[in-house]
Amino acid sequence: MKSLIRTVHLWTGLIFGTILVLQGLTGTVLGWRHELDAWLNPGLLRVAPPAGATAGDPMRVSPAAAQAVTERLAREPGYGRPNMIMFPETQGGVFIAWYRPQTPASSWEQGVTRQVMVDPASMAILGERNWGEAGLSRPLLMPTLFHLHRYLMSGEAGKIVIAVQGVALFLLALTGIVVWWPKLTAKAIWQALTVRHGGNWPRFSFQLHRAAGFYTAPFLVVLSFSGVYFNAPDWVKPAINAVAPLGPNPKLDNRSDAGAPRIDAASAVAAAQARFPEGRVSRLSFPAKPNQPFELRVRQPGELRHGDGATRVSIDAGSGEVLRVADPLAARGGDWFVSTLFPLHTGEAFGIVGRILVSVVGLSPLAFFITGLVIWIKFRRQPARRKAPALQKTAPAQPASTA
Repeated sequence: MKSLIRTVHLWTGLIFGTILVLQGLTGTVLGWRHELDAWLNPGLLRVAPPAGATAGDPMRVSPAAAQAVTERLAREPGYGRPNMIMFPETQGGVFIAWYRPQTPASSWEQGVTRQVMVDPASMAILGERNWGEAGLSRPLLMPTLFHLHRYLMSGEAGKIVIAVQGVALFLLALTGIVVWWPKLTAKAIWQALTVRHGGNWPRFSFQLHRAAGFYTAPFLVVLSFSGVYFNAPDWVKPAINAVAPLGPNPKLDNRSDAGAPRIDAASAVAAAQARFPEGRVSRLSFPAKPNQPFELRVRQPGELRHGDGATRVSIDAGSGEVLRVADPLAARGGDWFVSTLFPLHTGEAFGIVGRILVSVVGLSPLAFFITGLVIWIKFRRQPARRKAPALQKTAPAQPASTA
């Protein structure tokens, strides 16, 4: 049985090794995406904070400011009302307006979304970029790495490929633990947990592969499971629901009459702030259709997820009524579990230490791929070495010479 599991582990690693290395390396960089993006593009993503404020201080966007940036874009030729606006998290940050992308021609084509950056103080338009367009320029580098990690730059079909890769990583982690499992003696366990100096390169590779696999397996299980959920949630929701029931999450329509006057962005933000007065509204999504509500994201103090947070508020676009709230701090069962997946995937659930740890773990697929290849090549050569002496022993004896 263990031999079969070892074979599954081996071939899963060989087949998916390259893409796992790509996922690990891009994930290591993306753990610091926002900081790196701002560092690469200071003219696009950073502005001087207003008088009396210090760059990096927490920032709460007022309803009036949300309305002002909406109106600024709406009246500007070539822009119009965006699909969504992300609010600056700290002083010195910018508004980022997102415009709905064109529908890709095929499921393998990567969708491209227009991003427009606006100064919160002056309402000046700082510039724009195409989120999803491949490129190595400063504005496109981090978006390209993100779309490689999430979609393989291949749209919705690429998401499925990444989900399959997540299943493979999950399988590798579990089979790796079975293959690693030593005899239950102190000496055997110590040898399985340590890497010793000396010896040849294949032996060192084997020790490193085995010990590092034990230490990283729990992290790889979490990263793989959460990655599958992000790209193919329907694959794992039944398993989650079987252990911890998930609450219903149907699509919402406004309760107000379709012909009633519509509220503006300021009213939607004010309603969300009234519902969560201690929270920070981080993004505002406008209704795509007349019967749909505003959708807002809020980050509450104490949430595991940093940045945009995970609190969601749906606001009736006619009456301003709060239609639904998804509050991770009040969630239970499967809903609470799902709310933890993103901050666990990025490591931010444990602050800067967690982010560093996840970045280090992101390097492990490269190490496993290299050491695994060395081990595989060694074992492929060994049968030939064992076979040659055996053939010599069984070869028929030559008759003695009569000369």
